[in-house]
Amino acid sequence: MTKVHNFSAGPSILAPSAFEKSIEDIRNFAGTGLSILEISHRSKQFEAVMDETRQLVADLLNVPSNYDILFLGGGASTQFYMVPHNFLRTAAAYTKTGVWASGALKEAKLYGDVKVVASSEDANFSYIPKDYTIPADVDYFHCTSNNTIYGTQMKSYPESPVPVFCDMSSDIFSKPVDVSKFGLIYAGAQKNMGPAGVTLVIVNKDLYSRRSDRPMPSMLDYKLHGEKGSMHNTPPVFPILVSKYNLEWVKEQGGVKGMAARNAAKSSLLYSAIDSNPHFTTKVAVEDRSDMNVCWVLAPGSEHLEEKFNTACKEAGISGIKGHRSTGGYRASLYNALPIESVQALVHVMETFA
Repeated sequence: MTKVHNFSAGPSILAPSAFEKSIEDIRNFAGTGLSILEISHRSKQFEAVMDETRQLVADLLNVPSNYDILFLGGGASTQFYMVPHNFLRTAAAYTKTGVWASGALKEAKLYGDVKVVASSEDANFSYIPKDYTIPADVDYFHCTSNNTIYGTQMKSYPESPVPVFCDMSSDIFSKPVDVSKFGLIYAGAQKNMGPAGVTLVIVNKDLYSRRSDRPMPSMLDYKLHGEKGSMHNTPPVFPILVSKYNLEWVKEQGGVKGMAARNAAKSSLLYSAIDSNPHFTTKVAVEDRSDMNVCWVLAPGSEHLEEKFNTACKEAGISGIKGHRSTGGYRASLYNALPIESVQALVHVMETFA
């Protein structure tokens, strides 16, 4: 059987060891004779999983002690409104750099005045805005670190007079980040952390004193989730366990610094193949190219070769490179667990095709 090379944008590829360990725990978790799928989330065995996963996040990202590390349900899209529900009192500043940034902006408008301080919509989100000013009279500044659909990525973050909140769903754990520079970070797990079903939130506890005075449903209350250790309700038990095993693999591979080197090598190889191939081109500003999601299209005059290229990829076991429905073309997601051998296989198809 041909090896399948998984370039899916998410749910995405995970470390083989995470699958192997998780499969065993489905049969018999921690020697209990019970499956992880049926164990009580209040059991000492699963409480240990929560503690260990939280510590892995803290170690890998060097999270300061005054931050809560939360594991919540609802996906990153729930954070689009949970963030403003907690912290938007009068106004907030947002960047509009893609579909998910636009979604966060839309939800925030339900809670107060939203100032769009920068947008790349004028060029179909093909670049990351840079020269903009964050006003000092807003409650927070929100940005999206990586644009999974259009293939752009923030390479640095602006200085801000207000707390910075960031959606890092598609590049968290892929490179070092100074958590102390952010008031809040959130990320859906299903790119670099684990399987779909759990969302990581890292929030500076000092911000709890600056929450809005609107009624706070328990499930939307960051402070309560922190006090309860992400156990206010039944947490996403299995996705947290798999995330633990996947993050253990990240740590074994050299942590986020090791991932940064690994991911840079993969993206450099693929972008070089695209740039040198007369049949392909990209629409993304070179300086903003994502190391996580490489997007490209057939070059003008080569559109008629689409079916042939698709067939060649299928025969080589290349999976998940179809571009998002809103952009077309192709997208190869190079998340942490994807081996460089898979990129080499894709590049070989592209070179042979040329």
